[in-house]
Order: sequence, then structure tokens, then C-alpha cells
Amino acid sequence: MEVAHVVRKRSTCLRRKVGAVLVKDKRILATGYNGAPSGLAHCGEGGCLREELNIPSGERHEICRGAHAEQNAIAQAALLGVSTRDSEIYVTAHPCSVCVKILINAGVRRIVYKGLYPDKLAVDLLAQSAIRVERFGQSSNNKNEEER
Repeated sequence: MEVAHVVRKRSTCLRRKVGAVLVKDKRILATGYNGAPSGLAHCGEGGCLREELNIPSGERHEICRGAHAEQNAIAQAALLGVSTRDSEIYVTAHPCSVCVKILINAGVRRIVYKGLYPDKLAVDLLAQSAIRVERFGQSSNNKNEEER
């Protein structure tokens, strides 16, 4: 999780900085942080429509110019030809529902997160999946112990 916190420092998001580290067999596969796609203007330069419209956290992901940390970690692995099957991801905030769907399809088997994120659909999807979910610093037998 310490590496995820270091990676999040690269985030260009104006609202929330998130870092993610994909790991398999105790080896780092890829990292990601939230921000604009490669080669495009950062949020500070291009603006934040969600901020301008005062959209609450966890809503209207589709109008954000940035990609989430988990999405960028999966994309980095794909770009480098690294399989994510049976990997684990350490992320500084609970994944949103869009990221959860990507993590399920990428074959991630365990999510360790630190902070909360207000997305009930993400919690529901994870409860239906085979992914183990743990809040960093807490142990639980539940697949996802957070209730929102």
C-alpha cells in the first residue's frame, strides 16, 4: 500500500488523488494513478467539468476527462503485454463500479483498498464476484465488509 501512496502523488486530478499497484507473486506488474490520458492536457490545464457542475463524488464518471488509477494500471499492463490474471491490486480508495467491472474482466482476484468511495453498485458487483476484497489494516472473512 505504501507504493500505491507514492504512485498517487503523480495524479493530476483536481478532486481526488488515487494510486494503484497491480501485483502478482509479490512482484509489481504495473502501477496507475488517476489523470488525463497520455498526451492530453492535464485536468489543471483542461479543466474539470465535474467540478464546474458541482457533481458529487462517485457520480457521472463518463464526463470526467481523467482515467481512474485502476484503469490506468490495467492499461499499462496491457500496453506492456503483462497478464493480470490472478493478480492483486492495492489501491488508495475503494474502486468505483466502472473500475470493478474492469478488474473483474481483467482476472484480478483480490482488491486491497484504503479509503472509501461512495458507489453502492461497486459494492454490489464485488459481492457477486469471486474477488476477495479487504480494507487495508482490517481483516475480514466477508468478501466486502463495507456497508454504504
